[in-house]
Amino acid sequence: MKFKTSAIAIMAALPLFATAAPTGEQLQDRAFGSVFGEYYQADKDKLNSASWMGQDEGSGYGFNVGYRVNESWAIRAEVARQFIDSDLVAYDIEGNRVGVDLNYYLSSLPMYIVGGVKNFTTGQDASAANIGLGLEIFTNDNLAFFAEANRYQGISKSFADVGVKLGLTYHFGSAPVVAPEPAPAPAPAPAPVVGDADKDGVTDDKDQCADTPITDKVDTVGCSIFTESSVSINLNAQFDNDSAVVKSEYHADIEKLANFLKRFPNTDVEIGGHASNVGKPAYNLKLSQRRADAVADVLVNQFGIDRSRVKAVGYGVTKPKVAGNTKAAHAANRRIEGVVTASVKEAVQR
Repeated sequence: MKFKTSAIAIMAALPLFATAAPTGEQLQDRAFGSVFGEYYQADKDKLNSASWMGQDEGSGYGFNVGYRVNESWAIRAEVARQFIDSDLVAYDIEGNRVGVDLNYYLSSLPMYIVGGVKNFTTGQDASAANIGLGLEIFTNDNLAFFAEANRYQGISKSFADVGVKLGLTYHFGSAPVVAPEPAPAPAPAPAPVVGDADKDGVTDDKDQCADTPITDKVDTVGCSIFTESSVSINLNAQFDNDSAVVKSEYHADIEKLANFLKRFPNTDVEIGGHASNVGKPAYNLKLSQRRADAVADVLVNQFGIDRSRVKAVGYGVTKPKVAGNTKAAHAANRRIEGVVTASVKEAVQR
């Protein structure tokens, strides 16, 4: 087709019109509009399909309007008119394509990735998702040539078409004016040099804590600044109905709890066992105690935590996590919970 030859010639000539492109920061918060011509190649399965009227290849034209949201992203709406050759009828198949796209602009190249959704009325009414790649060459701060290729993957009907666009984009408004940075003030006369042996930023004449670690943040007299904070870890595990067997999938979480207890040897943990509100309360109380004991045994026997630091308590159905008498509520309430909180004093890092 003539459009193919013209497209190749225009794409080859694009670099001749190029100028320094505006940055993404200069283009953000600006609206833009585009006009384009298009070469379109229908899926080969449409060629012999009566329902698609034997669609082959064709051309089209259209326009976009959009908005550059920030340096990297833009949103646009598209309307296109298509004229597709047919192997089954003696006239061009005409129709429209409308939709919306998101453009992601690559910061290091004059290119962008495009993706969106479209609706076609060419031959049949159909929807498609598109993804493609575009090239944008600016001639000044507002006007740019663009070339774009897209693949259209059918959603409501099965097809995979491709299209290539060539066009012009105009960015409305102007780039924000960046005020020049003020000239730096003249440097003050150098002060007398005083040593800092431990490199903490406090000179030796004021340093009251010699040899503080270089990684510590220090106060005005060169001493490490400490902060006290609370750290905690939670353990949650589910059980099968009427079961106190700890599932292997929770052993990794129990090991994390054990490591926390080893890191903070002055802490203890209470393992609370719970049951779903099915059956007799007295039985559920014993079942919840067995669940708590089972987790406590894993902590003690497999991960070496002293028994005196682990308290196992069965709460039965007295503390439901999820209220109600549904299957989901019962599953959520068949559980154990454990919480450990420790106070940590640590040096503040620079």
